[in-house]
Amino acid sequence: MIDKFEFLIALSREHHFGRAAEICGVTQPTLSAGIKQLEGELGVLLVSRGSRFQGFTPEGEKVLEWARRIVGDSRAMRQEVAALKRGLTGHLTISVIPTALSMVASLTTPYRARHPNVTFTILSRTSIDVQQELDNLAIDAGITYLDNEPLGKVSSIELYQESYCLLTSADSELGGHETVSWAELSHVPLCLLTRDMQNRRIIDQLLHSAGSAATPTLESNSMQVLLSHVRTGRWSSVMPSILVERQGVGQKVRSIPIVEPAVKHMVGLITPRRETQTPLVAALIAEAKRFAAGGRAD
Repeated sequence: MIDKFEFLIALSREHHFGRAAEICGVTQPTLSAGIKQLEGELGVLLVSRGSRFQGFTPEGEKVLEWARRIVGDSRAMRQEVAALKRGLTGHLTISVIPTALSMVASLTTPYRARHPNVTFTILSRTSIDVQQELDNLAIDAGITYLDNEPLGKVSSIELYQESYCLLTSADSELGGHETVSWAELSHVPLCLLTRDMQNRRIIDQLLHSAGSAATPTLESNSMQVLLSHVRTGRWSSVMPSILVERQGVGQKVRSIPIVEPAVKHMVGLITPRRETQTPLVAALIAEAKRFAAGGRAD
C-alpha cells in the first residue's frame, strides 16, 4: 500500500497524472491503476477525474493526510535502520527563501563535518513553494519566514531575525544619511524581488504603511541579480542586513539601516511535524539549534 500512497502524494504535488507517474518512475496507466486499486480497497472515490486531474474528493484529502504521515514514517524507519548499519548516510533536500540562501552554509558545512556521508541539494524557492513542497514530502526541510504569513503543520526552529537596510550609492539623494525611514523610500527607484516572494510582500506592506509604494525599476527572483545591479553604484534596493553582511556590496554602495519603524522578521528552519523525524532531519534540527544558540543575525 505504501507505493500507492506515494502515487497519491506525487499526484497532489504535480496535479497531473503523467508528471506524477514520471516522478514515481512508473507509467501513467500503472499510476492510475494503483490509485484505483487504493480506492477499491478503501471503498471511496479519492480523485475527481475528467479528461485531466480535477482535484481530490473530501475523502481523498483525508486519505492524503494519512498517506503523508505513513510515507513519512516509513522513510524515517528505513533511514534509522540504515543509520544503525552504516552510520548517518543519505541525501537532504532543503528549500530556502532567496533572502536566506547566504546563511545556509552555516548549517550545511558543520553538518557535513559531523556526517561526511550526507549530501545536499539546496533549492531557491518562494515561501509558498517551501510550504507546499514540505507538505508533499518533496523536500526534507525548509528555511523560511516564521512570523509573517501562516505556516501549516510544521515544527520550527528560530534561526535569526531579518532586519532591513537601503543599499544605495554614496552620492545618491539618500546616500549621506545614517538612517532612512520607509517614507523616504517613496522617491527612490528600487530593484526588488518579484511579487511572488514574501520578502517583496513585506517591503510592499511597510512602504504602504508609511504612505508610499514601491517603484521598482527592475524585478528579479534572484538576490544575486539584484546585488549585481546594486554593486554598480547605479541602482538601489532594500535588502536584509544578514545578506549584506555575508555577501558584501562593494565600494560604490552604502548600507543604511531603515527605521521608523525598524522592522524585524524571524527566519527559521521548518520540518514536518511528526513524533519521529528521520535521522537526517534530526541531525539538521540539532545543527539549527546549535546555530541559533550561537547568536542570531540582527
